[in-house]
Amino acid sequence: MYGLTRATTTLLGAAVAGLLIWLATQFSNDTLGGYWTRIGLVAGAGLVMALSQLLGGWTKWGWPRISLEVLLIAFVPVAIVCLWVILAGQPVETWLSRHVASWSGDIGIRGFVSDLVHFIPVLAFGGGLVFGFAFDTSGPVVRRGPAVTDETARPVPVEDRVAADEPLTAERGAVPATTRDGDYARTTTPAAPAEPPPEAPPRARPPE
Repeated sequence: MYGLTRATTTLLGAAVAGLLIWLATQFSNDTLGGYWTRIGLVAGAGLVMALSQLLGGWTKWGWPRISLEVLLIAFVPVAIVCLWVILAGQPVETWLSRHVASWSGDIGIRGFVSDLVHFIPVLAFGGGLVFGFAFDTSGPVVRRGPAVTDETARPVPVEDRVAADEPLTAERGAVPATTRDGDYARTTTPAAPAEPPPEAPPRARPPE
């Protein structure tokens, strides 16, 4: 059942992601507005693919939540790199794109950025996908029922404990006797005290 659910949500996610990518092709890449619209739609396609796995039970169902560790350690560096290249590849030069190009030359990554500019849609899709990975679920909620009372776990009253321990106490009180048989010590358990002989029946009185 789990595999069927995940397969269904993955197919639906792929269909929605494909629709978003097709919509991105309907906008011109020559204008600044069309450029960022295309970037947003492709990034949304990556986000949809990640969320399809979340809805399919990939992370144990439960209420969705965002993982700050994944967001800060994984997504933030990826987002910085993707935005850096996307800003450098804008069709219209802006104040920010000029500074990105200048900073790239200062730190010696101008060639690296120029190579990645040709794969800006891939970077946008990957950025949206990593952002979707920052979402997780809390897991299924376990409802605890009322505690079951075990009759065998009930405390035994003091009187019953004393009565139950009497045979053990009597056995512990019997001290075995040690006798010498040649050079070997032999331990013998004292015999239980003999019962007193039965009393004789009363003599019959002679008739008067």
